[in-house]
Amino acid sequence: MAQAVGKKAKESFFTGAFSSFSVDDLKEAKEFYDQILGLKVSDTEEGLEIDIEGTPIFLYPKDDHEPATFTVLNFQVDDIDVAVDSLTARGIEFESFSGEMETDDKGIFRGKEDGNGPNIAWFKDPAGNFISVIEG
Repeated sequence: MAQAVGKKAKESFFTGAFSSFSVDDLKEAKEFYDQILGLKVSDTEEGLEIDIEGTPIFLYPKDDHEPATFTVLNFQVDDIDVAVDSLTARGIEFESFSGEMETDDKGIFRGKEDGNGPNIAWFKDPAGNFISVIEG
């Protein structure tokens, strides 16, 4: 029977990483992420790049875009109530859910208080993609 020897250290050939998702209207997306959310947005040849604390997020146009049915982008915040109030004042409408992930009047799922996950609230970008603010 062969004996296992020490694991060889893994070498990575990756030089970086970024996330991306599609939108149906680049102009509308740029206005939303830049003007409403206040993020640094740059035009590229292929779409838009959002810079979040040095992490790039690439948005690309897709004629037959269908919004993701899952959260494509999570923004970490120190205080979810302050974040939700600020975004609501900017015209953001938060999603409302009942059942296991029931949200309160502000649209916040308060999982932390019950030990059922983080405090989180979801909204959609103009293309219908789910985005969240998550306390943590």
